[in-house]
Amino acid sequence: MYKMMIVEDEYLVRQGIASLIDFEHLGMEVLAEAENGLEAWELFQKEQADILLTDINMPQMNGIRLAQLVREHYPATHIVFLTGYDDFDYALSAVKLGADDYLLKPFSKADVEEMLVKVKSKLDKEGKRQQISDLVQQSEESSLAQLIQERLADQDLSLKSLAQDLGFSPSHLSVILKKELGMPFQDYLIQERMKKAKLLLLTTDLKIYEIAEQVGFEDMNYFSQRFKQVVGVTPRQFKKGEQG
Repeated sequence: MYKMMIVEDEYLVRQGIASLIDFEHLGMEVLAEAENGLEAWELFQKEQADILLTDINMPQMNGIRLAQLVREHYPATHIVFLTGYDDFDYALSAVKLGADDYLLKPFSKADVEEMLVKVKSKLDKEGKRQQISDLVQQSEESSLAQLIQERLADQDLSLKSLAQDLGFSPSHLSVILKKELGMPFQDYLIQERMKKAKLLLLTTDLKIYEIAEQVGFEDMNYFSQRFKQVVGVTPRQFKKGEQG
């Protein structure tokens, strides 16, 4: 769930947003509410929100200054301004400086929902890019690990076959691999096969059985079963963005 902070000095506006929108349906939750920028900044430093929905004209610290602080210290946060006609030009300038969007008062429930759907789409894309980056980075390891990576599609890959290719006894290779990889060969192999499967699910339109073959599984159903055991969801659920 994405976390949102609502900052607005008008109580009715703040409560209206918090109570009228079905945040759970959007995959979001209201982390906190604040009536001015100073209070919001203090709350934000304790727990960061993915989305900051803030008024511009507020006492103690206005929304522009709050947004500047959040952007400086927590650049991943998405910022949306609430603004009246008097501050409209100010809001447009702020959007050009890096805010995601603005809502012009008076706004409707539909206006808020439409804006949140757009922001959620951005967050989803960023999350997917980060997942892909993490998976690629995790795969860049030692030469032995690289050798295993290159053979993930080989259904016959085993400690015995790898040892034979490298000229080691299986028991000796087992000790080397456990020391280098930090886990037994079979555990590492299934972990890496599932990482590659996740990467293919995120970055290609391959069918599930095709991905199963590319990570060394002849039986698609067995692959799906093992994937769910390791990841927590089925391959189809993972591709749709559901997390285990």
